[in-house]
Amino acid sequence: MLLLALTLQIHAQDLAHYKHVVKTLSSAKYQGRGYAKGGANKAGKFLQKEYLKAGVDEVTLQPFTIDINTFCGKMEMRADGRKLQAGVDFSMREYSPGVHGEFPVYHVDTLNFDADRMYADLQKPEYANALVCCDFWFSYKHKKDFARLQKAGDCSNAGLLQTWASPIKFFKAYGEKVVDKPIIWVTPEAIQGVKRVRVDVDNQFLKGYELFNVIAKVSGERHDSCYVFTAHYDHMGNLGKKIFYAGANDNASGTAAIVTLAAYYAKHCPPYDMYFLSFSGEDANLRGSEFFAEHPVVPLEQIKYLFNIDMIGDNNPVQYCEVSDEGMRGYKLFEQINGEKRYFKALNRGDLAANSDHYPFATRHVPCIFLENEEGDAFKYYHTIYDDWQHAVFDSYEPVFRLVTDFVERY
Repeated sequence: MLLLALTLQIHAQDLAHYKHVVKTLSSAKYQGRGYAKGGANKAGKFLQKEYLKAGVDEVTLQPFTIDINTFCGKMEMRADGRKLQAGVDFSMREYSPGVHGEFPVYHVDTLNFDADRMYADLQKPEYANALVCCDFWFSYKHKKDFARLQKAGDCSNAGLLQTWASPIKFFKAYGEKVVDKPIIWVTPEAIQGVKRVRVDVDNQFLKGYELFNVIAKVSGERHDSCYVFTAHYDHMGNLGKKIFYAGANDNASGTAAIVTLAAYYAKHCPPYDMYFLSFSGEDANLRGSEFFAEHPVVPLEQIKYLFNIDMIGDNNPVQYCEVSDEGMRGYKLFEQINGEKRYFKALNRGDLAANSDHYPFATRHVPCIFLENEEGDAFKYYHTIYDDWQHAVFDSYEPVFRLVTDFVERY
């Protein structure tokens, strides 16, 4: 009974520490951990201190640079005079330039779509310098036809309004460039039947913006091989002067998990060296993990297994995962442990994709698994302003923690 009580106490302390890190990283102090206002780098310094407090043997910062488009200035939009709310009614595509002015709205007839007729309509005086409005997925299906509307000098339109169902999302992945014309995401309800819009949006393109990965190490009994735990700590940052994306689930949840894993292994000497990699630049197309994979602090061939933990702040009883080809040798053990302990109802293995920081390692033949809890109550807030502390969910943390530590013990 005493051993059971001590075990429960250890896990309770882990959960408290976990919640503390999630809440802190989600706070206004870090402004969504983006690439402006110093948000991501302030969060990285916080993590450096957390690892040192956890008792790891060493912490280093690995600098790298990115080019990235940001929106930290004016962010205003009116539809037929009605003020729209940034982050709720509209957001910007990550590669959009700024835009200022009043524009007519051309609503695309998607039921009787004819590209030539659309181009002809846009030559009419009433649609001069119009913003062309269409459902995002429809424009994606007809991307060749809509590509002309995004290039300067090709058509007379001012830009695009792409409708996306609420809650409206914001991305950074392709923000390393700025296209010719503005592209605004807007909810169908906010733009339906609207004839004119007024937009005042500032962008700032940051070239050679300095970021860094935070690398913590716990020395093990053997140094010829190692385990690696990764999670990205950056997020969307700002949308205008007042709005920031807290990113409690994406990915304060995974970041907090590897901080507590570092604390655990600092107290329980592991059989092999352990590396804990907090990556920046993930939401800018995996830039931090790609840089590390090109400049590793430990030879990649020495990695016994890599665990990438991303968005586990949810409550789906089925755990989603992706596994590299070399990682399949260990995946059966994951399934066996989960079957014995019933941490999750099942493991749902998807196809390997370039959707998180495991991918640069998977393409370099590192045995790895990506753990992400999808389709729970928190997942619907992915990349929205509602992914915050108030909507944080903690159900998956302990099962992930135990599944990973059990695997290390038995692999």
